[in-house]
Formats: sequence, structure tokens, C-alpha cells
Amino acid sequence: MMHDQIFIPPLWASLPFLFMLLTIALGPLFFNTWWEHNKNKLFVSFALAIPTTIYMLINGLGMNIVHNLVFDYVPFIILLGSLFVITGGIKLEGDIPAHPITNTIFLAIGAILASIMGTTGAAMLLIRPVINTNSERKFKTHTILFFIAIVANCGGLLTPLGDPPLFLLYLKGAVFTWFLTFTKEWATVNGLLLLIYFIYDTYYYKKELPQDIIRDETEIKPIRISGKFNFLFLLGIVLSVAFINENYIPAIRENHYLSFLREAAMLMFGILSVIFTSKKLRTENKFTWGPIIEVAYLFLGIFVTMVPSLIYLQANAASLGLTTPAAFYYAAGSLSSFLDNAPTALAFYEVAKGMLASFPGANIVAGIPEALLAAISLGAVFFGSMSYIGNGPNFMIKAIAEENKISMPGFFGYMLKFSLVVLLPVYILVQLLFI
Repeated sequence: MMHDQIFIPPLWASLPFLFMLLTIALGPLFFNTWWEHNKNKLFVSFALAIPTTIYMLINGLGMNIVHNLVFDYVPFIILLGSLFVITGGIKLEGDIPAHPITNTIFLAIGAILASIMGTTGAAMLLIRPVINTNSERKFKTHTILFFIAIVANCGGLLTPLGDPPLFLLYLKGAVFTWFLTFTKEWATVNGLLLLIYFIYDTYYYKKELPQDIIRDETEIKPIRISGKFNFLFLLGIVLSVAFINENYIPAIRENHYLSFLREAAMLMFGILSVIFTSKKLRTENKFTWGPIIEVAYLFLGIFVTMVPSLIYLQANAASLGLTTPAAFYYAAGSLSSFLDNAPTALAFYEVAKGMLASFPGANIVAGIPEALLAAISLGAVFFGSMSYIGNGPNFMIKAIAEENKISMPGFFGYMLKFSLVVLLPVYILVQLLFI
């Protein structure tokens, strides 16, 4: 659709998008009290989206915004909302001995669940049991840091459900099972991080006071899952995304609006979860609608203001100097470290669409060279863990940990003490091995 546009917005037309992303990144850091109210987030979205919409309408590009909202924003929010509601009805509780192997298994399970129920769902399901399990131990900050990296980011690589940027690329035409081709990268990154974590945790476990270890061994509550029927609804979401698409329903190719059968199915499973999950369980699970409302408000602004940027990037792709998959990996990763990784993935997808002539004979997936799609996917998912603002669950986990009196490093401390020294070398190794 964008190939036929005569008018290409100038670079300055992307300023509202830049302001939107900077506000999301800096709001929690510099004016947290004002920013924590969702109505203020909606105000910012409207304040930046309305001028963008008027500008695009004046220049005959209004349908680009409509297309972005209808076919990208709406499915995106329905998926996240359905997963949020369903996983919010599953309660995992207990307190078992916090041995290094126990904690490592917790994180490994989280890495698997992240691709099934999404990084946010897996993180919210497991973070409190992990904190409870380690409550008797003094040294636990490192556990939360690795939890952010593994469960809230790197684990979600294998399906479109795993991380928002992957779902957006799925909507662009990548087949559901295509993401399983990242099994080697997923196993390498998560395997190395789990090994490094086990070494860290073994070291800190030996530094624990004897009386704390005794308490940890004796104050035990068995692991218990409530709301297990929600796993059926979760399976319904997986099957909806996997099978309600043009690969299995050819009529969707002729009528794209039929693809909303997928969203209708996901909404149905979300509603069933609300109906059948008791209010008591959701209250005990500390479930509120605030986080998903926040995401809906912020991404409304993002999906509107990013349209001029997408058109500009596709039109000027050849001049950006990104000529190799490795360049796309690091470029998408760098921006995903400090901006939200979902719009970052879309932006570089548009760049890749403008690079088709530079990759003659390349295998094409979702309309771009497969090697570039893979590099964008890997960079967006992995590097979302490089800072607290790279991916949505990161800040939520930090906040929950601090509520439970776990000391967490600040914004720059997280990067200097953890992501730059632990994560980045692993991500560079992935590039050297696979990209």
C-alpha cells in the first residue's frame, strides 16, 4: 500500500513519534507521579496523534493511519489484552527451598512459558512465587535481574505470542511456525544465561547466613496452582493465532477483514476467562485493569505517530547504510534497548522492505528477505532486556521486586552492572554464530 504513495513525509514529520517514545522512556524516570496516571498517558497520545493525523490527512495519507490502526493496533491490543486477562486468572503460589538449582529451574520454566503465554504473562505468573521462594535469602537482586532477561524477554522468541514485536511481524505475513526456526538462538541465549545465573546463584548461596538457610529449608509452602482451567483458554489463543490466517483460510487473502475472526476468537476466550474466574482469585492475584489500559493508551499514540516514520524509512532505506543482516540486528537491537521494541521492529521492517533490490534471489518471508526478518526479530527480542525501558514487563518486575523490599539497581546501574557485562557478550556471540 505504501509503495504507491507519491508524497513522502519529511524526516521532521517523525518528531511526534520521537517525542512519544522519549516520553515513554523518560516519564517514569523524571516525572513519575504525574506519569503514573493513565489519563495523562492518554493525553500525551492524543496531543501527539492528532497533529500527526491532521498532517497526514492534508497530504492524502489518511488511509495509512486507518490501515495501521485497524490491521496492526487493534489485533495487537486484543492479543495482549486476552493474554493479560487469561494469565491474570492463573495463580501460582508457594515457598520451596531456594537452592540454586531450584531457582534455575524456575527461570528455565519461565523461558518456556514466555513463548506460550507471552513474556508479560509468564513474568506476572512467576515473579511472586520466585520472590516468595527467595524471601528467606539475603542475596536475591541477581535473581530478579536474570528473571527480567530470561522470562520477560529472551524466552519469548519462539512464537508470535511470545513478544509484541514478533506478533506485529506475524501480522505482516510471517507464518506462525516460522518463528520456531529460532530454536538454536533461543536455546543458546537462554542456556548460556541460565548457566551464568546458576554460577552467580551458587556463589551467593554460599554467602548466605546459616540461620537464613535454616529458615529457607524449614518455612515451606507447597507449590499450588489455582485457576487451571484458564490454560484451556490460553490454548485457545495459541490455536487462534496459529490457524486463523490466510495460510489455513484462503478467503482471508481476498478479504482481509475476515482475519478479524482471529481477534473475535481471542476476545471470546478472554471473556470466558473473566466469566469463569472468581473475583476472589483475581483479587488475591493482585489483578487490575490498569496495566493493559496503560498499554492501550500508549500504543494508540505510537501506532498513529509512527506512520510518517514508516513511510520515510521505506522510501529512504537504501541511504541508511544497513546492508547486512548483522547491521539490522545491531540497529534494531540498539533502538530496542532504549525505545519500545515493538515499534522498533516495525520501523526496521519498513526499512527492509526498501532493501529488496539489494538482496536478489533472497528467500522472501513476510515481504522482506528472510535473513533481515530474522535479524530484526532477534535484535528486538533480545535487546529489549538491555534496559528497564526496552520491554513492557521490565519495569513492572522491578516495581514488584521493590514492593517486596528487594533492592534493585537504578536505570544506569542496571546497564553498567548487568546488561552490558552479562547480556551484551551473549548477544554478540549469537550474532557471530547465527547471523
